[in-house]
Amino acid sequence: MTTIRLWDLPVRLFHWLLVLAVVGAIATTKLGGSWMVWHERFGLLVVGLLAFRIAWGFLGSSYARFTRFVRGPGAIMTYLKGGWKGVGHNPLGALSVLALIGLFGFQAVTGLFANDEIAFYGPLYPLVSSDLSGTLSGWHRQTEWYLYGLVALHVAAVMFYTHVKKDNLVKPMITGRKVVSQGRAEDAKGGGAMEFVVSLVLALAVVWAASGELVSPPPAPAPAPQDLGW
Repeated sequence: MTTIRLWDLPVRLFHWLLVLAVVGAIATTKLGGSWMVWHERFGLLVVGLLAFRIAWGFLGSSYARFTRFVRGPGAIMTYLKGGWKGVGHNPLGALSVLALIGLFGFQAVTGLFANDEIAFYGPLYPLVSSDLSGTLSGWHRQTEWYLYGLVALHVAAVMFYTHVKKDNLVKPMITGRKVVSQGRAEDAKGGGAMEFVVSLVLALAVVWAASGELVSPPPAPAPAPQDLGW
């Protein structure tokens, strides 16, 4: 057996910061009221984290790249038959990763245009009509339950691998290292400082755009007519 570097620090930070951001978003929306300001901030954090992970999926270290773990139906069938011998995300787990990114992304993006019909409006609300905002708000609320189900399935899969297959998936996501059979895999390569800076800048640009900074402010209301006493 030998120990390899599996998950780089940006992947691990993304994973746990996403957990915190989602928990914060759920808690603040349940509290409501003035906490909705923080709900928006957590939502923007989710947007930024997902944008970073997508960029890092092309620029990051070898095991973090989509080309490394996203495979077709043939690879999935090979894995189900017990023929897959790799490390990192297996071909079936890759579908879970893509589903989580896609569903969290959909939830976050719809929230940018949503409103609560009381006092909260998403940062990009002025870009859509009131009817479309209402539709997106409904999708935003409904998707929450799909996310609960997908996260529960993800946690159940991790527990199954840890306790049944004796393959601890949590520890490598904390330490970045994993014990594997000698000769089975090599240390993660790539994903240096330059790639990290590029991914971070792209993520910050997405957050800046999502925050509504590019949206023109509404025109000032016309002044009230003056009573000249005529």
